[in-house]
Amino acid sequence: MLEEEKSLNFIEEIVAKDLSEGKNDGRVLTRFPPEPNGYLHIGHAKSICLNFSIANRFDGQTNLRFDDTNPVTEDVEYVNSIKQDIQWLGFQWANELYTSDYFDQLYEFAVELIRQGLAYVDDSTAEEIAAGKGTPTEPGVPTPYRDRSVEENLQLFQEMRDGVYPDGAKVLRAKIDLANPNMHLRDPLLYRIKHANHHRTGDKWKIYPMYDFAHGQSDAIEKITHSICTLEFIPHRPLYDWLINKLEIFPSKQYEFSRLNLNYTVMSKRKLLQLVNEGLVESWDDPRMPTISGLRRRGYTPASIRNFCERIGVQKRENMIDVGLLEFCIREDLNKTAWRRMAVIDPIKLVVTNYPEGKEEILVGENNPEVEGGEGSREIPFSRELWIEREDFMEDAPKKFFRLGPGLSVRLKHAYIVECHDFVKDESGKVTEVHVNYLPNSKSGEDTSGLKVKGTIHWVSVPHAKTVEVRLYDRLFQDENPAAAEDFRASINPESLQIVEQAYVEPDLANAELGRGYQFIRMGYYTLDTKSTPEHLVFNRTVTLRDSWAKEVKKG
Repeated sequence: MLEEEKSLNFIEEIVAKDLSEGKNDGRVLTRFPPEPNGYLHIGHAKSICLNFSIANRFDGQTNLRFDDTNPVTEDVEYVNSIKQDIQWLGFQWANELYTSDYFDQLYEFAVELIRQGLAYVDDSTAEEIAAGKGTPTEPGVPTPYRDRSVEENLQLFQEMRDGVYPDGAKVLRAKIDLANPNMHLRDPLLYRIKHANHHRTGDKWKIYPMYDFAHGQSDAIEKITHSICTLEFIPHRPLYDWLINKLEIFPSKQYEFSRLNLNYTVMSKRKLLQLVNEGLVESWDDPRMPTISGLRRRGYTPASIRNFCERIGVQKRENMIDVGLLEFCIREDLNKTAWRRMAVIDPIKLVVTNYPEGKEEILVGENNPEVEGGEGSREIPFSRELWIEREDFMEDAPKKFFRLGPGLSVRLKHAYIVECHDFVKDESGKVTEVHVNYLPNSKSGEDTSGLKVKGTIHWVSVPHAKTVEVRLYDRLFQDENPAAAEDFRASINPESLQIVEQAYVEPDLANAELGRGYQFIRMGYYTLDTKSTPEHLVFNRTVTLRDSWAKEVKKG
């Protein structure tokens, strides 16, 4: 039955036990129930991977159900983005469903509770209801409307549905126990009035179910066997069970696991929306955002995110995960899959003075040396004038500087060994050109020079180089726990985005593919931006080659 023999997390152990006992007719049906009021983020990815992987492991299925019970904040844009994100992560749902599919059935459930004397219409204000619930140590106080007759409640609830009353005038509450230690069982709200156009049902409904009412009943309607939520829903579980029991519907069961808490990140939809609305980021898919669309645009791969979710596991208690682990996972994946290319971001000109003027030759480099066969190769033009990184030359080089300086030799990647013999400065004293001689018999793969050098640097041929824009992305926040700050925005990293308007890359990158990772040799991992054009190529840095933040922590 299991897709492979490996240790089970605690939820998988519950599923395996249920199957061994013959529960649910041997079925496993999970669901992922996002509210379409924003874009999914890396925390949702953990839930997606958990629900779909459990179903896959036990030959089950997963429903995608949009919890669309608040028409004011929901939009078709979010629906479409959620579907795209799930499929991009590599999963496909069995059924695409909406809580709004069940509005008629949920209304009938509410009517049934009223008929049983288990629900009533309350005219109290939100403030009066809150005050009447009491405190964790003091029981609540019933409102004057708690003992309305079944007939009156049925009539009032029908009038609520018909739009007779304005927003906030009345609510439907469950009639449970105002002295219960669990505050969620002190006559919780089931329905509220909301005169708003719904993205699927239009103006049909003037009342909408609360999450706690719609959640469990929707699970029961779909016959979900294992309803998996995060830990904050533990206090809600007794109400989930109470409603299912009183309505005598399919007994779906709720199980809880810890949500993903990631340092240097905020994952509150409200805070993320604030970043977008206040222009602190470009959009929901800004590559600095923890949204799945932002990670995708930055160059993260589905495999790296799935691997990250598997590595952090499924726990019963909250903990903080180091974002460095997520960055490790993308480095690990891109090291195996990214095509190697040369790019110069801070250029200085290198002139090979003994290379014939006008001469050009074509060298060859593997796309990915980490893979047997290299995944093919590309042609790299070589000429007398090259761009190199400014940091690869020093006028007064220290003893262990294995790059270029007066009298120093290096190998040009895929090309020749060169020795520096001169350099040129401008009026300000800034080096503008470095002059070298090359050894014609030192060509990579054909070297007969016998000369050994300790350094290899990358380069791009000046007449063949493609000019591109490079965006150097870093963590959006400087503080480890920005969500805990009085104003999380104060923690924004002013260097989270640096734009290099004119960098030079191999001409092959004029044909860069969207969604493919590229390792700019010695520089980091990059990907073509989704808003790039053939006339204006833009590359986003996914991640550096090494964890530069770890060095900063050690310094501190």
